[in-house]
Amino acid sequence: MGTREDIKVLAAREATTLTNVMRKLYPDKDTRKVMSTLSQKLRNDTIKFREVREIADILGYDIKFEKRN
Repeated sequence: MGTREDIKVLAAREATTLTNVMRKLYPDKDTRKVMSTLSQKLRNDTIKFREVREIADILGYDIKFEKRN
C-alpha cells in the first residue's frame, strides 16, 4: 500500500475526510487549492515526510520505525 492509500485508510478509521484534515492543517488557506495540491502530491508520491507526520498527528497517530527481525 502506498502513502495515499495509508492516509485514506487512517482518515476513514477516524470517520473523517482528507478535506477536514486539510482544514485543520492549513486553517488560513483556501481549502480547494490545498486539496488540489495534496491530491497531486499523493498521486505523484511526492508528499514530504513532514506533511505525512503532521497529517498522522491530526488523525491521532504516531509514525514509528521498528527494526525488522
